[in-house]
Amino acid sequence: MPSNKSVSDAPIVQFTNCRILRSHQLQREDLWVREGKILNPEKLFFDEKGSADIQVDCKDSIIAPGFIDVQINGGFGVDFSLATDDFKSGIDLVSQKILSHGVTSFCPTLVTSPPPVYHQVLPQISIRNGGAHGAGILGAHLEGPFISKEKKGAHPEHCLRTFEAGAFQDLLATYGSLDCVRIVTLAPEMKRSSEVIQELTKRGICVSLGHSVANLSQAEEAVQHGATFITHLFNAMLPFHHRDPGIVGLLTSDKIPPGRRVFYGMISDGIHTNPAALRIAHRAHPKGLVLVTDAIAGMGLAPGRHTLGQQVVEIDGLNTYIAGTKTLSGSVATMDTCVRHFQEATGCSVETALEAASLHPAQLLGIEHRKGTLNYDSDADFLMLNDSLYVQATYIAGEEVWRQAVLGM
Repeated sequence: MPSNKSVSDAPIVQFTNCRILRSHQLQREDLWVREGKILNPEKLFFDEKGSADIQVDCKDSIIAPGFIDVQINGGFGVDFSLATDDFKSGIDLVSQKILSHGVTSFCPTLVTSPPPVYHQVLPQISIRNGGAHGAGILGAHLEGPFISKEKKGAHPEHCLRTFEAGAFQDLLATYGSLDCVRIVTLAPEMKRSSEVIQELTKRGICVSLGHSVANLSQAEEAVQHGATFITHLFNAMLPFHHRDPGIVGLLTSDKIPPGRRVFYGMISDGIHTNPAALRIAHRAHPKGLVLVTDAIAGMGLAPGRHTLGQQVVEIDGLNTYIAGTKTLSGSVATMDTCVRHFQEATGCSVETALEAASLHPAQLLGIEHRKGTLNYDSDADFLMLNDSLYVQATYIAGEEVWRQAVLGM
C-alpha cells in the first residue's frame, strides 16, 4: 500500500531498466513521474516516504526528452501556409502524426504569404499542451515575408515585403497579430530591421536570421539587437567566404554579447546540407546546433506534386523542388531520421544527437526549465528509443501517447 498520499493522490509511475539522458549523459537510473512531472526520488522516499504505484519495465531502452521541432511547414497533406476552412483539423492531424517521430512539441511554420493568409491562419493557431491528441504547440514560426529577393529560395517573390515605410508597424499590419507568434525569420540587411528586431525581442519573440545576403557585421549587429537564431544554416544565405563569412561567421564570432548564445537550425536530411558542412558547423559551435525538419505537406506522403504556401512543389525520393526547377523547397524528412543522420554524419555521441533535437531547441525558446530535459520538476515529455535511435514509444505529461506496433501481434 503506497504511502505517498500526504502530498498527492496521483499515482507514481517508476520507469525501470532504462538509461536516461540527464546532465548530458546516459545514466542507468529509474525515471519517476507523477502528475505529468518528473519526480526527484530522494524527496519522494525521504520527505514523503512514498513508493511507486506502477512500475514500467523499459527493457533496456534509452529514455530521452521529447523532440522539439521549431521549423515544420506541414506534413501528411497539410500545409500550414494555406488558409483553409478546416485549418484546425489539419494542424490536429499533423500534431497527432508526428508523435510517432518522437516530436512532443513544435512550432507550426508559415512561409512567405500574402497578408490575408496570415490574418486568416494565425488566429487559428493556439498555444496548447500536448497529450493523446498530439504534440504541443509552442507558437508559430513566421518565415518571411521580410526576406531577401536574392535568397528567397522557395518563397514567392511577389509576396516579399520590406520595412522601409513603417518598420514594426509594417510587420504588424502584415501579420495582423503576434499573439501566438514564437519565432520570426527575417533578413537583417533590410533597412530598419534593427528597430523591428528590438521590438520583437521586447515582446519575447525569437528573431531568426535567414533568407538573407547579410554580411558578417550586419549579422553581428542583428545579434547585438536581440536576434538569437539562424534559419537553416548554409541554406538561403551567402556562402561562407574567408574574407567575409556572412551569417555563417556568427558561429565563431567574437562580437556576440556576453552571456548570449546564437543557435542555428540544421536540416540534417542528407540533402540540404552536405555531411562535411554539417561536421564543420557542429565542430565550430556544438552547443548552438538545433535540428529542424523544415518538413512540407508532402512529408509522410507518396512522391508527386504538393503545395508549399503559394507554390507547387514536386517530391522525387527525398528531394523536394519547386515544380519545374531544381530549387530545394523544404524537406520530407522526419525528426527521428534527422537525429539518426546527424549522429551518423558527425560521429557525435548519442547524447549529443538527442540534445540537438530537445535541449537546444528548448534553450533557444527559453523553456528549458520545463521542456527539453529530464530534470526534476520538468514536464514528463519523453521518448523510449532503441540503441539505433528508433523511437519505440512517446510520452507526454507522463502518459503514453504513441507506441511502435509489434509485428505479429
